[in-house]
Amino acid sequence: MSVTDIEWAAIKNNDKTYDGIFWYAVKSTKIFCRPSCPSKMPNRHNITVYYDKNEPGQRGYRQCKRCQPLGEPVDNEEWIKTINNILETKYAQKLSLEDLGHLAHGSPSYLRHVYKNFTGITPQQRLIELRLQAAKKELLQSNLAIKVIAGKVGIENVSYFIKKFREKYGESPLHYRKSHAKKSDS
Repeated sequence: MSVTDIEWAAIKNNDKTYDGIFWYAVKSTKIFCRPSCPSKMPNRHNITVYYDKNEPGQRGYRQCKRCQPLGEPVDNEEWIKTINNILETKYAQKLSLEDLGHLAHGSPSYLRHVYKNFTGITPQQRLIELRLQAAKKELLQSNLAIKVIAGKVGIENVSYFIKKFREKYGESPLHYRKSHAKKSDS
């Protein structure tokens, strides 16, 4: 069901008069909000509107950390799951801490603080881990150039990519490809 023009206008204008009347869920982030939520404007085609406040949660959406659509604080463990989901699905895209804050509906600095306290690493460190894991798979499954693989996993600077790969796996991406390709050929 598509979003009506009235619902869309309420969301676009952060109209508080519609709070408690309907809630909107964003398919791409799996988060739901009040119409007055000040978070980044989602694409209209990614929105589903609910008139029962419990339905978004029943359908697998998590509460927005920023607007707290049910009027209660969002559990940090749930928020971390949301952040991890965003990192895992969007690791190949340009993803700054500010972008992550918008997508996870929280302030970047608070997000970083909560994430690090909960996981022991920063969201940026987790993002690099995911990118390097994807690169490792790509090195063994393709013959793409190192520069292309680096870009494909979201790291535009190939020197930085090689440095981080070496720090994580103890060898350069090219050496990794050669040494592990030989093992799989045997």
